[in-house]
Amino acid sequence: MRILFTGADGYIGAVLGPKLLERGHHATGIDTGLYRRGWLFDDGRTRPMVMSRDTRQLSRSDLVNFDAVVHLAELSNDPLGENNPAITMEINHRGSVEFALKCKEAGIERFVYASSCSIYGAAGGDLKSETSTCDPQTAYARCKVLVERDLVALTDSHFTPVFLRNATAFGASPRQRFDLVLNNLAGWAFTTGKIRVMSDGTPCRPLVHIEDICQAILCALEAPRGAVCAEAFNVGDETQNYTVREIAEIVNETFPGCELSFGPSGPDNRSYRVSFAKIKAHMPSFRCGWNAQRGARQLRSVFERIQLDDATFNAAPFTRLSELRHLQHTEQLDSHLRWTPIPEFVPGANALSLLGG
Repeated sequence: MRILFTGADGYIGAVLGPKLLERGHHATGIDTGLYRRGWLFDDGRTRPMVMSRDTRQLSRSDLVNFDAVVHLAELSNDPLGENNPAITMEINHRGSVEFALKCKEAGIERFVYASSCSIYGAAGGDLKSETSTCDPQTAYARCKVLVERDLVALTDSHFTPVFLRNATAFGASPRQRFDLVLNNLAGWAFTTGKIRVMSDGTPCRPLVHIEDICQAILCALEAPRGAVCAEAFNVGDETQNYTVREIAEIVNETFPGCELSFGPSGPDNRSYRVSFAKIKAHMPSFRCGWNAQRGARQLRSVFERIQLDDATFNAAPFTRLSELRHLQHTEQLDSHLRWTPIPEFVPGANALSLLGG
């Protein structure tokens, strides 16, 4: 297939691109480039061409000649979404729906949307399926619910949206993120010898490795239309419904000798356990190949190879909110998170300013 995938230079996109090519698809990436400063390691894989574009600025004519779209390009987690909820709604809700409508008008038949299990919110110990009531606690999660709702309304015989409600991602990517729970704890363990959980560790978090997310995307692209049309799928495995405490203990086993500590019960009431029976039934070829133990070992191997240090681990490009604030503080982004023009260089201006001119 001829596939356009947005967020191509992001955490998932950097892993998905090579997989699309290896599968024999013709892939083209789109990315606005907010996080391109962050490249943790080289994996030696061939990547598709990536165009530097903001999906909000694409026209229908930009989208012709593609069979399918994978839409990853949104503000990518709860803290980032809460930073400015109005902008989150502009990009993650209205921007995604308008982009999907342009795709439909351009004749693209399949639209795979990266949703999230965070839409289940403060669900406690109940096992949530795709038919369970959603209880989004943040602007990020609320946008996911709204996009799913609005894209279902676009469904017809020529347009097939598919919603992948990913569990919390983990694992190594060249475009690494250290603002994800397992990745974050592993980074602290390697660079400081300490694993500090800010809560008491009781909230439940289903996890899914980035490689398994990519496998689910491939399955959603290639599955028969009747199996996936306008359907939502939790992406993960029941065996990976962990508590935060269990995740921390797995990291502690992988990085022995660390000091492990927990904090008090915090204000974040997000806690949910999820059923993954539906994706296995509708996409029989999908199975998770990674668990938290294997993912933690992968991260340790990468950290040892590159000799991850404290400065790199805490560098802004590897934490989404930190990098966004840096780009805004340095006036590289405007209030709507669009790139600002580079100021024109005027010869002699700096010298004049130094002289008081």
